[in-house]
Amino acid sequence: MTDTTQATGQMTGSVLFYNQPEPLNLEQHGKLGVNPSDQPFGFVGASNLVPVTVTEFAPAALSYPVIFVGETQKQPAAVMGLRTAENFYVEADGRFRPDAYIPAYVRRYPFVFANDEAQDRLILCIDRSAPFLTEGGEMPLFVDGQPSDYTKQAMEFCNNFEQERQRTESFVKLLTELDLFEKREANFTPRNPDGSAGTPQKLADYFAVSEEKLKALPADKLTQLRDNGALGQIYAHLVSLLGWDRLIALAFSRAAETPQAANA
Repeated sequence: MTDTTQATGQMTGSVLFYNQPEPLNLEQHGKLGVNPSDQPFGFVGASNLVPVTVTEFAPAALSYPVIFVGETQKQPAAVMGLRTAENFYVEADGRFRPDAYIPAYVRRYPFVFANDEAQDRLILCIDRSAPFLTEGGEMPLFVDGQPSDYTKQAMEFCNNFEQERQRTESFVKLLTELDLFEKREANFTPRNPDGSAGTPQKLADYFAVSEEKLKALPADKLTQLRDNGALGQIYAHLVSLLGWDRLIALAFSRAAETPQAANA
């Protein structure tokens, strides 16, 4: 169940990008609206990891490595930079590179669902700190005391995202039950001035699907993964890991543009 106008629940925990999430309601937000932003995705520029859902693996793989993070949760995430607070895909003007896939997690902002455990329902919330959310904004949140078409579309998008989030949890649970995950390292081997290989440098620790474990699965389990669509998503994830080289190239490109950063 979802609600907007009578929401009184509280968000628990923290949610990436949302600094001041509030349950959306007419009394508090009736005069607010959203203005077109000159920097629509500027809020993503300080994060090198962005969550993705399983059905996004294939399009995301064209732009980023898709990895799993967290010992227990194993949250799928697109890697957009090599260090915390670094993002190679969001430009200085707050826009994604034209060739980059924009995850649904980002596109739903500033809206998000919160779980109201006391009343067993989902509440549509909004990040009150979003810079493009202002009183009298061009796209109002409410019209004549009711959620506007813009807000209804946002709710539908968040509903769809919630379904995909649950599907992703089931996907991760299945892979965990089949013991398909393994710990991996992303490494980079620089070249010395004479062209010889330098000392390898570790870029990241993460979880990925083990190709060896996948090959060792019984035929009936492989058939199960194929028939429920999971096998295709697994292959998309594995192919995406080639994107570490792209990230390294982008890091060199960024350092060449700002030489002082390379010496920091």
